[in-house]
Amino acid sequence: MNFTIVGNYTSNLDRTTPTWLTVMAVFLTALNICLSITASFGNMLILVALHRVTSLYPPSKFLFRCLAVTDLCVGLISNPLQSTYLMSYINEMNSNIVHFISEVNSALSVTLCAFSLVTSTAISLDRLLALSLGIRYRQVVTLRRIQACTACSCMMSVSLGSVYFWKHGVLWIAAFILVILCLVTSIFSYTKINLKLRHHQAQVQVHRGQPNGGRPPLDVTRYKRTVSSILWVQLALLFCYVPACIVTLLRIFGKKYFSRMTWLGAVTLVSMNSSLNPILYCWKIIEVRQGVKKAIGHCCASR
Repeated sequence: MNFTIVGNYTSNLDRTTPTWLTVMAVFLTALNICLSITASFGNMLILVALHRVTSLYPPSKFLFRCLAVTDLCVGLISNPLQSTYLMSYINEMNSNIVHFISEVNSALSVTLCAFSLVTSTAISLDRLLALSLGIRYRQVVTLRRIQACTACSCMMSVSLGSVYFWKHGVLWIAAFILVILCLVTSIFSYTKINLKLRHHQAQVQVHRGQPNGGRPPLDVTRYKRTVSSILWVQLALLFCYVPACIVTLLRIFGKKYFSRMTWLGAVTLVSMNSSLNPILYCWKIIEVRQGVKKAIGHCCASR
């Protein structure tokens, strides 16, 4: 990466920089500004809607709130920092400020990405436990236990982000292990859920018309709708995160083939996940969609 020093100021571009690189920097800057706005307002609406929703079990609602708060932090903090750093590819900026913004944003991005990934995995486990435990689910999965687990995952994410200031090699190894564990756990959860639902439907066909032994009937339609919404959230997460993982690996083993701008584009795609999640919530979760409509209607009426 080339730097042009002008007094105490620096630019990531010089006179020999191709025009397409400048255009890409302008495009990514504008995109990050738009993503900052959509992620901020979208997740604020989701948090208001979740506050109004009463049909979701409190621990499950708490996990969705944590995910929305994480996405809100991306919109309010990470995207503006990313936009500011990208502006150094367009205009001359103080070199110390540019370096500081880059370091802080990188550590913050690692922290938020890790927490978002762990929370999404926890939601998939929550749905598996709801299906597996039956009436014992509300006794085992309590709000206090979920809050304790969330606090642990938050501290783990902050620790992982702090490693960025210490040693990058350790960070990438730890991040790779975390991604693999979360991915395997999510795949296992959805596979078990699918198998258990098929087994349940087979039992319904065999014992149709017979008493169910005093157990409360499973609302399969509503449960499938909830699982489907979570699955879409995780698919969107994979869509946004996988390119960044690939570029990271390729930069480690073949740095000369990938520019800094390629990495910044991949990071921007990761931040796009925070703008996609509110859309998925409104699309797949009826209660949240109704809460968002009421929140918007209330804001319009107050004006």
